[in-house]
Amino acid sequence: MKVEACIFDLDGVIVDTAKYHFLAWKRLTDQIGINFTEKDNERLKGVSRMASLEIILEIGNLSIDAVAKDEYARLKNSWYVDYISKMTPEEILPGSLDFIRELKDANIPIALGSASKNTPMILKRVNLSNVFNAVADGNNVHKAKPDPEVFLTAAKMLGVKPENCVVFEDAVAGVQAAINAGMKCVGIGSTKVLTEADFVIKGLNEMNISRLRLIEKMI
Repeated sequence: MKVEACIFDLDGVIVDTAKYHFLAWKRLTDQIGINFTEKDNERLKGVSRMASLEIILEIGNLSIDAVAKDEYARLKNSWYVDYISKMTPEEILPGSLDFIRELKDANIPIALGSASKNTPMILKRVNLSNVFNAVADGNNVHKAKPDPEVFLTAAKMLGVKPENCVVFEDAVAGVQAAINAGMKCVGIGSTKVLTEADFVIKGLNEMNISRLRLIEKMI
């Protein structure tokens, strides 16, 4: 394939906000009496807020009405926003900026594809607001991963065919979304977890243009 664009998930790929999601969900689950662990939190990666809440209620075998769901989601988000409002550029994950700069120098368009409605705030806090050529997130996309909408929207915004895009994802749902979009996917994390990814690395600190071209030939 010919890589004409790179699309990045935000949480866990560019910045580490998973810890803040966990803290906010843990605060909620402690309040409503559900035992929620960091292992459980792995299931929420790349998943929308309401879909995450449904998983948590399933874990706790708890059934609530729509009004209560909305209130719980609002509470969780208010706590999460409080955490991320204190983020700094130091929280950009190692290698992310270097790889992004290489892509821009090579005139390869880059986009974000995130389920988070808080993407603009996070980008502002870490000084990345004007770095990406396109941003598809929870504010302009409505279907949660593994639905491919977020990545297809990003590709459309870039003007690049899906089959010529490579997605960088750390979540199982995100990898599946990339596949469903007809895109290739480089997983960020463990080969034991991201089994469907075309290629897996530990972090963007392992990426550069030369390796991207090598991966391009392999996938």
